Amino acid sequence: MKKNIASLFFFLAAAATVCAQITTASNYFKSVSEFYGTIQDYEAKMDITVGKSKMSATASFKRPNLLRIDFSNPESQTIVFNGDMLTIYLPGPAAILNQSVTDSDSGQGMNLATPQGLSLMSRYYSIAYEVGQEPVPLAEGSDEMVIKLVLSRKNTTEGFRRILLAIDAETKLIRRVEALSTQNETITFMFSDYAVNQGISEQRFIYDPPSSANIYNNFLFSE
Repeated sequence: MKKNIASLFFFLAAAATVCAQITTASNYFKSVSEFYGTIQDYEAKMDITVGKSKMSATASFKRPNLLRIDFSNPESQTIVFNGDMLTIYLPGPAAILNQSVTDSDSGQGMNLATPQGLSLMSRYYSIAYEVGQEPVPLAEGSDEMVIKLVLSRKNTTEGFRRILLAIDAETKLIRRVEALSTQNETITFMFSDYAVNQGISEQRFIYDPPSSANIYNNFLFSE
């Protein structure tokens, strides 16, 4: 009897040790979101791939929800979100697209790799490890180790069927976002060269567009 009790305690202790070493994907994602909640501002290089189309830009973020993306390819294209207004400058047609954002969730959705964006992901997507909780190379042959997560939409109203995240295992900064659209088109965002908490001024998010550009207001809802 005593041996059985001793064996039971040993089993429970071993099980508790194993459980303590396991971090669920949801809990890991929550820790990443909490880390982003401590970031006051950041700037990062961003490469975007949509099918065969490739774009390059610098993304700037400042709490609580200021975002600016300055493109080098296509050159001069700019996206600015100041918390209330989304402004997109398209140099080809020399057009300025303005959209007033009044719904809080819509505003948060404009922010890439931010606490607000991560919060929306956890709300509308289920989270799992792609290959397990141990770090794996970002890409084949890469020395950079990341945690890879798979986010699957909980309902069909979401814009992406699936989102794959690659998160730096040491810094918890998001390195890659790969999203599969409802049209089965893959959009990939690669983030690199982060500069975190550099004291970016709010003036950075005031955009002075070319005076010769044509302005289109509330373009998302125009007929």
